[in-house]
Amino acid sequence: MQLIEKYFPKLTIQQKAQFAQLQELYAFWNAQINVISRQDVENLYERHVLHSLSIAKVVKFREFASILDVGTGGGFPGIPLAIMFPESEFHLVDSIGKKIKVVQEIVKALELKNVRAEHCRAEQADGDYDFVVTRAVARMASLYEWVRPKISRNHVHPITNGILALKGGDLDEELAELKRKCRIFELQDFFEEEFFETKKIVYLPIG
Repeated sequence: MQLIEKYFPKLTIQQKAQFAQLQELYAFWNAQINVISRQDVENLYERHVLHSLSIAKVVKFREFASILDVGTGGGFPGIPLAIMFPESEFHLVDSIGKKIKVVQEIVKALELKNVRAEHCRAEQADGDYDFVVTRAVARMASLYEWVRPKISRNHVHPITNGILALKGGDLDEELAELKRKCRIFELQDFFEEEFFETKKIVYLPIG
């Protein structure tokens, strides 16, 4: 929790309480259904929560903004972002039903009213979204084809609607395959921990 407050010092009491619950909730559910590695449960706030919140360093989602989290797994980046932006709406989807079950239970325990978690593929998600967020689910070219029709052309944020993908390592080949202009944000520019040295956000505007 200290790590989250270090980079996001203006959290409300409710947000602090919700973030503080995450460790116990993930330890409990992960023991039953493996959604993240055991080692990562011990480093939950750095490797999952703060990693997810790096998107909040790139864009502040507005009231009533609609965000689709593709391949949410155990609820990342969607759940931390939903805590950070309680006035925005989040739709978390994954093709693995047992992972969505865990997400639904954690959402219920946190009393997050702005999250809908659904067992489906990205292509089946029904909605018109400002942004798609994701974490290392698929190559950018595939992701673009899946979600392009779902991105709203009504832009209300300082940056154009599009995809915000958490990635790591060398992306040259993957981005060459995409054949579209995108912007890379280096997470080491936001966070000083060693874990973030090779981590990036790929922002692909659509519209």
